[in-house]
Amino acid sequence: MRLATRAWGNGRRTAVLVHGIMTDSRTWNRVAPAVADHGYRVVAVDLRGHGASDHGETYTPDLMAADLLETLPPAPDLAISHSLGSAALLLAMPRLRCARAVHCDPAWVSRPRDLAALRAGKHATWQELRAAHPRWHDDDITAEHRALATWDPSSVSALVHLPGLPAASVAPSLVLLADPSERISPASAVTLRRRGYDTRTVDGAGHTVHRDDPVGFLDGLSGWL
Repeated sequence: MRLATRAWGNGRRTAVLVHGIMTDSRTWNRVAPAVADHGYRVVAVDLRGHGASDHGETYTPDLMAADLLETLPPAPDLAISHSLGSAALLLAMPRLRCARAVHCDPAWVSRPRDLAALRAGKHATWQELRAAHPRWHDDDITAEHRALATWDPSSVSALVHLPGLPAASVAPSLVLLADPSERISPASAVTLRRRGYDTRTVDGAGHTVHRDDPVGFLDGLSGWL
């Protein structure tokens, strides 16, 4: 599937952004311009079943990875991904040939989830989103509410097929974690460091680090942009 994209900047280097579940490429609105200011053309996708991209009959990280390969420019200088998008990017990286990758609180390890409750999130009101995300800017709440209108809740089935902790990375990679992270345990973070991953934590940030603390998120990318 060829995915819908959104772009910022016109730099000589290329950065690609891959969002997590239930949202779309607008999740990066508050940080993508800052990435572009470092000399990048920034390209963000809408995953299948999200944003302006088509819905799929099936949702797995493998299929989402294939979509990235169909859509993104090859050999980007930098790839930044979040949550389920990190699972898709991880699987795409050997063929996408990223020079560097940042995985933000990645959903790599399966854990018990109430999939019905996640699907029901499609019907959240603006006020409910505001209460659930007290640190987000109002513009992010509005963007998320609009994203839910086009989101296919069947895509939560992808969370049953997560790839697990990766082995040694195919490119220099940073794992940027929430504080605390519900996706990557302290023991898993130690394992990742042993496998060559850099790990950092954005103090006090929740799972959607780039919306909870855009400044902390960008500070966490120091040396990687």
